[in-house]
Amino acid sequence: MDWLTILVPFLSLLIIIAAGFAVYQKDLILAIIGTSAISVVLSIFFYILQAPDVALTEAAIGVALSTIIFVITIKKTKRYEE
Repeated sequence: MDWLTILVPFLSLLIIIAAGFAVYQKDLILAIIGTSAISVVLSIFFYILQAPDVALTEAAIGVALSTIIFVITIKKTKRYEE
């Protein structure tokens, strides 16, 4: 059995769980953590697909830059949903 046959469904399940976590959170910081987890898993997928440049870009933009922009935006607004 190839290691990809185990890893790809596991990572797909992680993306679904993180997306559900991000959608159903009332706390916006926790929702941002969920979207960052999606970006991390997607960058692993891109690396598995032998696209390391896309994986690094997804990790840098999807995890780092987007998270920072969202946190700054939430800091200027309300953190919790009414």
